[in-house]
Amino acid sequence: MRVALLLAHQAAASDEVPVGAVVVLDGAIVGRGYNQPISRKDPTAHAEIMALRDAAVRLGNYRLPGCALYVTLEPCVMCVGAIIHARIGQVVFGAADTKTGAAGSVVDLFGETRLNHHCVATGGLLAQECGSLLSGFFAARRSKTAFA
Repeated sequence: MRVALLLAHQAAASDEVPVGAVVVLDGAIVGRGYNQPISRKDPTAHAEIMALRDAAVRLGNYRLPGCALYVTLEPCVMCVGAIIHARIGQVVFGAADTKTGAAGSVVDLFGETRLNHHCVATGGLLAQECGSLLSGFFAARRSKTAFA
């Protein structure tokens, strides 16, 4: 999660929402990503998607069985869909997302028994640090807008 936090800081430095993610296989990072939808002009360029794409290229397969995904913010519906399609076995996230979280905060797609793949999701790892980074980012944006 510490590496995911470093990636989140990289997103913030690019004026993107500070979310970072890593894919881990057998204790080694095989994929890295951070939010880039603004700079890439791509609504799918969330940290999780970028990390999954990186891991798929490195491992030579769009399926990532045996992998875990660590992300600083609870995944959204789109990202949970990609995680399920990639066959990720475990997701660990930092801060909960009470507006768009799809791992229990708004909906729990990982708990949907009708889906063909199931993933164990756990939240709260370094939650305060992950949440503070996001809160600080949005507070700074609001203050810039207030004085613009």
